[in-house]
Amino acid sequence: MKTIDELLAEGVSGKRVFVRADLNVPLDGTTITDDGRIRAVVPTVKALADAGARVVVASHLGRPKGAPDPAFSLAPAAARLGELLGAEVAFATDTVGDSATATVAGLADGGVAVIENLRFNAGETSKDDAERGAFADRLAALADVYVGDGFGAVHRKHASVFDLPARLPHAAGYLIATEVGVLRKLTDDVRRPYVVVLGGSKVSDKLGVIDHLLEKADRILVGGGMVFTFLKAQGHEVGTSLLQEDQIPVVQEYLARAKERGVEFVLPADVLVSSEFPDMKTKAPAHPDTVSADVIPADRMGLDIGPETRTLYASKLADAGTVFWNGPMGVFEHPDYAEGTRAVAQALVDSPAFTVVGGGDSAAAVRILGFDEKAFGHISTGGGASLEYLEGKTLPGLAALED
Repeated sequence: MKTIDELLAEGVSGKRVFVRADLNVPLDGTTITDDGRIRAVVPTVKALADAGARVVVASHLGRPKGAPDPAFSLAPAAARLGELLGAEVAFATDTVGDSATATVAGLADGGVAVIENLRFNAGETSKDDAERGAFADRLAALADVYVGDGFGAVHRKHASVFDLPARLPHAAGYLIATEVGVLRKLTDDVRRPYVVVLGGSKVSDKLGVIDHLLEKADRILVGGGMVFTFLKAQGHEVGTSLLQEDQIPVVQEYLARAKERGVEFVLPADVLVSSEFPDMKTKAPAHPDTVSADVIPADRMGLDIGPETRTLYASKLADAGTVFWNGPMGVFEHPDYAEGTRAVAQALVDSPAFTVVGGGDSAAAVRILGFDEKAFGHISTGGGASLEYLEGKTLPGLAALED
């Protein structure tokens, strides 16, 4: 896989360099609530611009249905990228149409442009190779060189991720190089004990990684909405908590395998419960109760791990050599259900281990809760991509960058 440093050594001055970034940031209207993914691509964009390249940045945002949708415009991300670069960033109002063509043609050496949301074109995500390839052909006409730096999308077989690199000379940007290097430390060069913390809403989203990590990890801690399927699999009442009953047999098998292999599987001792989901708009006080995890009342739902579990999980992280964390412990966006996630984050900060926050909601939680990102070994920009890498899957976007 060619690195961006090798590309820069060859010379990029005057060349149009297409940077597939991940600017898929959360928005409140047109206000960016977490700019971490934009900041992550700045080193690559800046290095190319400083070397005289004409940089064309492209990304998806959200899930528009293959047609323009103002709610998913990249305009706010383009503006924020300009602020972070300290330079004007041009913005094209389409992906491969007249605006994109004119905007790219108007770039001077060292100039940067962002084209509109790639998913405004159905060809970006099409499962039809010909349709996807036709869109990649049109994107290729905008550039001379391709740099892949959108780690959060490398697990997708999309036109700008998989097909476009085959049409242009290509290299990996700084972010992808860093992400892959970190993930190798979680698979090939693990310092033990290796502790994995998994949360989030659905256990089905994590089945593949649990299956794989049962062969790798020494200890697995579970929280978030997914934990209630585990508790139910042990025969406990979970009330109205989030539950995937169809996954119970699989979860029971994993618990049995963990016991056979000597992998410590840790579930909450207590949880915070309420009769209703909290008001996420007003963030009004929810007044939750704390109950033992094995006796959740039938009319209550679990929304965070409890104080006993916070202490327990911190103790299980204290002696770790390596920690991978993916998924919050509760509804961290509401202050009454943020303490479980805060406790795990603080335990990682306090740990001497090599700590990796696996993207997605975990990365957002770290920032929203006010932690210094530098206190962690690495904060990934790609939750889904990180999980699939740890599952041992071949990621299309990484395979496409291989020579």
